[in-house]
Amino acid sequence: MEDVNGRVAMVTGAASGIGLGMTRAFVKAGMRVMMADIESGALNDAASGFAPGEVATTVCDVSDRDAVFASVQAAVDSFGAIHVLANNAGVSTGGYIDEASPSDWAWVAGVNYFGVLHGCQAVIPHLKQQGQGGHIVNTASMAGLLGGVAGWGPYNSTKFAVVGLTEVLRQEGREAGFGASVLCPGAVNTNIYESPRNRPDRFGPQVSPVAFMDDPDELKRGLNPDVVGQLVLEAIRDNRLYIFTDPRFAKVVSKRFDRIASDFAWATDSSALNEAHAPGSTIMRK
Repeated sequence: MEDVNGRVAMVTGAASGIGLGMTRAFVKAGMRVMMADIESGALNDAASGFAPGEVATTVCDVSDRDAVFASVQAAVDSFGAIHVLANNAGVSTGGYIDEASPSDWAWVAGVNYFGVLHGCQAVIPHLKQQGQGGHIVNTASMAGLLGGVAGWGPYNSTKFAVVGLTEVLRQEGREAGFGASVLCPGAVNTNIYESPRNRPDRFGPQVSPVAFMDDPDELKRGLNPDVVGQLVLEAIRDNRLYIFTDPRFAKVVSKRFDRIASDFAWATDSSALNEAHAPGSTIMRK
């Protein structure tokens, strides 16, 4: 989707952080943006920084499917179409797998995974009907590729799910005429650690600890969200699948794939597969 001028985007979690950075990048490129966020006061403050007609706002809890569909329809009603969706809203909940409360699991899954799913389901019919192309960007995390950090089970598992969902979406989009990307940020200067402030009452109080990095101040030293917004715009234009904010993680990801390859090699030589003459086992490769 090289030409975005005049196109319409919807961004969730748009009141701050990466969502606001995307909104600024999209508007600068000539797009109109429906800014969606659960926090009405912050949303209105953020929208006041744009010229009349550049943005519209909708208060939206992405874990509520009906609310997402209503917000997408509001974008279409306001601007006549929708071409780009940035499923960016996200929250942070940690805790050991057997200790994190069911309500905390439900909240982080409701926002980080089902919020993305709701957005895709709401927008894809419009993209198909319009026949003008389009692009969907789903915000995951480097945690969606690296995973194994004790105490981060709720957060990391939802981010892995977003990566998998987007890879499927990419294939379905090829058939339907739209693109898809998954944003996997490293440290970015956002307030995600404060996300429990907007936790809906139906999920109950926060019980498990928020998932912090070893250094809680690392995010403050992270990348400017406006830079991430420009990066996302560049990736949409180039139709990239993965969007990485910190190329240094390539070495860590490579080590992960080395471990996977090692276990494939182990499986090839395993007694169970060789005794069964299973496909791919050593005895069947001779």
